[in-house]
Amino acid sequence: VTINGVSVTQDRGTTTTTEILTERITVTERIFIIGEGENVTQVLREEKTVTTTVLLTTTVAIREETTVLLTTTVTVRETLDKVPEPQPRPLQQMSAGVAFPNLFFDRMVYLTHSGDGTNRLFLVLQPGQILVFQNVNTTDSTGVFLDIRERVDDSGNEEGLLGLAFDPDYAENGYFYVYYTASSPSRSTLSRFSVTTANVDLADPNSELVILEVEQPFSNHNGGQLLFGPDGYLYLGLGDGGAGGDPQGNGQDRSSLLGSILRIDVSSSSIEERYKIPDDNPFVGISEFRGEIWAYGLRNPWRFSFDELTGELWVGDVGQDLFEEVDIIIGGGNYGWNLMEGFHCFPLAVTDCNQQGLEQPVIEYGHGEGCSITGGYVYRAERLDSLYGAYVYADFCSGKVWALRYDGSAVTEHLELVDSPLQISSFGEDEQGELYILSFDGQIYALHQKAV
Repeated sequence: VTINGVSVTQDRGTTTTTEILTERITVTERIFIIGEGENVTQVLREEKTVTTTVLLTTTVAIREETTVLLTTTVTVRETLDKVPEPQPRPLQQMSAGVAFPNLFFDRMVYLTHSGDGTNRLFLVLQPGQILVFQNVNTTDSTGVFLDIRERVDDSGNEEGLLGLAFDPDYAENGYFYVYYTASSPSRSTLSRFSVTTANVDLADPNSELVILEVEQPFSNHNGGQLLFGPDGYLYLGLGDGGAGGDPQGNGQDRSSLLGSILRIDVSSSSIEERYKIPDDNPFVGISEFRGEIWAYGLRNPWRFSFDELTGELWVGDVGQDLFEEVDIIIGGGNYGWNLMEGFHCFPLAVTDCNQQGLEQPVIEYGHGEGCSITGGYVYRAERLDSLYGAYVYADFCSGKVWALRYDGSAVTEHLELVDSPLQISSFGEDEQGELYILSFDGQIYALHQKAV
């Protein structure tokens, strides 16, 4: 019997109970008929994955004709009762130092990794290039992984090549996805590309398969985050279409993809069928709504990420006049724009707005602290132990970096980590989960704990 990839072996005729301390378990059951000699015929093989916080018991039997040779009972108990999450140190102020002193680039908007064990970093430049380099702080050279500047319209301050996500099976299929704005007509484009077979550091610009195009009425509020979730689906953030105050009302219009986070299945994309809509998306089967929508009521989601431990989806949503906000996204959630900005009615002169059914932010901050939120990550790596389990975010205008801890109903800890002169366009994460900060001063930074 194989449990979460580990084989459990028993003697003939015995019964063993194994306790697995995990919230997710995959049990592979094999029932054999044992023939004469060494001849073994497998007659049944079944895999099942269960996510649970309650008691689950699975019994697997191996039989010889009608005689039970071996029985294994697998018991899954609630993880939090058995393996409590370690209590991190309190949040503490930090400093930001240059991570790669020999590298300097204009208009950096995203940094990520390919998840294939090669320890490479991929840097997205807004004009339309993706660069690749080794994750070594002394590195002084980069390669051009993809150059599509001739297809990208970056004439507006918030336009350009904005998102990159590697396929969960990138090591096998070589697929990755980008999001960029294009012109004539003005539109946002989600496309798939492939790496070349001859050079792992070079993509094929002619391999583009356009997955989705969305018309853009204005040049700003394009969103741009691309991310595969733990469910294997691709998530894409789109702003409300731009201008100011959402003049077209896209944030509350579920017949429009704008002002939303989309969730689509690209596992079998082809020219004939660019993507599929997962059956469990919240608005599937409702004719007047777009089935791609996972959540809506967002103004301009600028960077979101999944907590790798809990699976929660955290987003920084850029505000209009007065307030920036951090949200945790749930399927079908309405995050209030343009009825609300942060915890407040929009515009502020409206003193009584209908908040029924709206998802409230985890936290907000006013424009005395900044003017444009940059969403980050829940830190789950090892180098910064005081940050473990905290959500890290920043503001582009003020250069401030904060961290918070949230217990599911309230913020339990919140601290300004750094007050910097940086223009923080994005955070990034390497294959070990360590964080990086991209700044429009042209350099990549990392957080450091101050000596106590």
